[in-house]
Amino acid sequence: MKHWIPYGRQSIDEADIEAVVEVLRSDFLTTGPKVAEFERVVAEYCEVNLAVAVSNGTAALHCCVHALGIGAGDEVIVPAITFAATSNCVLYQGGTPVFSDVDSQSLLIDPESVESKITPRTKAIIAVDYAGQPCDWDSLREIADRNGVFLVADACHALGAEYKDRKVGSQADMSVFSFHPVKHIATGEGGMVLTNDPVLAERARLFRSHGISSDFRSREKAGAWFYEMEDLGFNYRLTDIQCALGISQMGKLDSYLKRRREIARTYDRSFDGTPVTSLKSHDDRNHAYHLYVVKVPERDRVFSAMREVGIGVNVHYIPVHLHPYYQKKLGLHEGMFPVAENAYKQILSLPMFPSMTDGDVDTVITQILAAVEG
Repeated sequence: MKHWIPYGRQSIDEADIEAVVEVLRSDFLTTGPKVAEFERVVAEYCEVNLAVAVSNGTAALHCCVHALGIGAGDEVIVPAITFAATSNCVLYQGGTPVFSDVDSQSLLIDPESVESKITPRTKAIIAVDYAGQPCDWDSLREIADRNGVFLVADACHALGAEYKDRKVGSQADMSVFSFHPVKHIATGEGGMVLTNDPVLAERARLFRSHGISSDFRSREKAGAWFYEMEDLGFNYRLTDIQCALGISQMGKLDSYLKRRREIARTYDRSFDGTPVTSLKSHDDRNHAYHLYVVKVPERDRVFSAMREVGIGVNVHYIPVHLHPYYQKKLGLHEGMFPVAENAYKQILSLPMFPSMTDGDVDTVITQILAAVEG
């Protein structure tokens, strides 16, 4: 059986396992002390005041749009190239996602396209730090403030990235992270909402737990049973088991980021002057490299050739407006966002994870250059 190199995978060590085992031996498997501890660790790392741990990145997005009061008749601008959850969360609330095209070189949301999509019904902009590179947050902030709309950072790709020497998580009114195994740290599944606004944080906190204002642990500490449902929420809680893993993983985040950036620099050097085109990285941003995305000719053929030799390349993403659901329900169609559509036909995500060996990296480089040459 050939050696398989996936596009991403978690890195788990004995310290992570021991952290989880410690919780399994404790009194609380969920709604316990590790949840607040994990929230504090992530908030402090990102230099943000408040964090709300939730079950996954999609739940984090849903908590944000609920907290912002998105509802029927409201429009929310989102990029055409992203995972469907970025726009699905708007639909969950009865709002309308309005798609913006992306920059052709970085695939980040294009502020000029965003500006052109603003209407009196626009209530928020959700921008995605695609692949781990921060958006042009200053431009987006200016557009949002001038038009009186909220700004949300879908930073699920970008934990540990920096924009103009500030950690991602502090640029928008609300920011979200994901802790899926292929992300920078893993909790199995998991997500986080970050904000400096205590009102928005409390709305998200209520929403993650059925809209109920207290949890079992707080009631136990108070010796009380009474609780009230103040809002219509969901069960989006994250367990202490997962939070313990997340706390342990956060202690290694900087070393994980260092290795991802080393791999990216090797890719950059190796593809310079070849038909394999790396996406543009901006000098005023410190890329977190959740993904390493390239553009290649004959993408589908190259994809198949790479998988055949044991390299698990992937494609991130099909533009959301090309999904059948969006075409049937919202009347969207091919040709509406030419930059995103053109990029989609070329993009390929190469393996990128901290435990990749130098030999793995060399294998990926050798095989993709061979595949492109055909």
